Amino acid sequence: MTDKFQAPRGFHDILNSDIKKFRRITHVCRELLESHGFEEIILPVVEFAQLFEKSIGEATDIVQKEMFVFTDRKGRKLALRPEGTAGTVRAYIQNRLYAFKPYHKLFYEGPMFRYERPQAGRYRQFHQIGAEIFGVSDPLADLELILLIGEILNRLEIEAVIEINSLGCKKCRPAYRASLVNYLHTVAGNLCDVCLERKDRNPLRVLDCKEKTCKEAIVSAPKSVDFLCQECSEHYRKLKAYLQETNLAYRENHLLVRGLDYYTRTVFEAVSDKLDTTLIAGGRYDYLVEEFGGPPTPALGFAVGVERLMLLIDSPLKDYSFYLIIPFGEVHSYALKVAEQFKGTGRRVEISYRKGGLKKQLEFANKVKADYVVIVGEREMKEGKVTLKDMKSGQQETLSFEEIQSFLRC
Repeated sequence: MTDKFQAPRGFHDILNSDIKKFRRITHVCRELLESHGFEEIILPVVEFAQLFEKSIGEATDIVQKEMFVFTDRKGRKLALRPEGTAGTVRAYIQNRLYAFKPYHKLFYEGPMFRYERPQAGRYRQFHQIGAEIFGVSDPLADLELILLIGEILNRLEIEAVIEINSLGCKKCRPAYRASLVNYLHTVAGNLCDVCLERKDRNPLRVLDCKEKTCKEAIVSAPKSVDFLCQECSEHYRKLKAYLQETNLAYRENHLLVRGLDYYTRTVFEAVSDKLDTTLIAGGRYDYLVEEFGGPPTPALGFAVGVERLMLLIDSPLKDYSFYLIIPFGEVHSYALKVAEQFKGTGRRVEISYRKGGLKKQLEFANKVKADYVVIVGEREMKEGKVTLKDMKSGQQETLSFEEIQSFLRC
């Protein structure tokens, strides 16, 4: 097969048991978000590139190296979305959602695109489920999102550690940044080439480097929490006090910064020690709405990395019992009537399109992993019954419609 008939590197098909894991994750996340009052928003996959350059930061790796950017027929610079927050903020302002009620809780689901080196759980097209809260400055909103992350992990039976930190605000961040830059200059000889270039331009990203030498060099780096202004310090203190009142385990990580420039104050991640990777991450971005031309609006959110969670799920979404209806003769209208009996019962039912005798049909039923075969022939149609065969035990019995309903209720 030639390359043009294969998916590009970093883009992948999701099939078989993986699609069941994918759907289990999306089902759990959507159910929890909706139960917490989040409303769905469907965002375009393509936005003007400037939206991400302004929000994420021109000095970030995402903007400089990872965005899929192209020019349309009118010469406008567009990009496939690398993340969902910027688009949600744009939609919040463009649709004047702030004019309708004091705060909004929104969620989105869909593919994102980044030109990264493909590896386990990381693709160039990947999927996220994100939640955003607009209009709430109280750390109770931070708590709600962090607890939601804990609920998602618990429902999916995934072990991960939730980490938190505070990056401060416009008032206190400059002093921390200056102190960090000074420190990085003292350890510059131990930094990788990428971090040497980052240390003055985007110093916080050095704290997120995975290179062993850089990890060792930043052990004694200044902590952002030591530079917080009174307002930020009080916000962080309240959040930790709220967390102490819950049963959720967490740890402070003073090297946690996140890779996007728009974050302020609280940042948090769910980290898998097993995979040594981040599964869910987010934080506050209290200035972003205003920077995009909207009214001053505190905001925060998180994003779930679906493919990364898939690596840690043992059991997919529960399979429904599969009933394959096999018609013999001119009985297709009756077969459809039989299929109606299974509606609303939580079972999967299909009518076989295969032709052939009973032996071939049963072989096909085994191949498609049917739990039961429902045989419908001319005799069954005349009597208003079906023949039900259990494919595991081999037992079969003839049932009327009333008896089918009794069987399905068991």
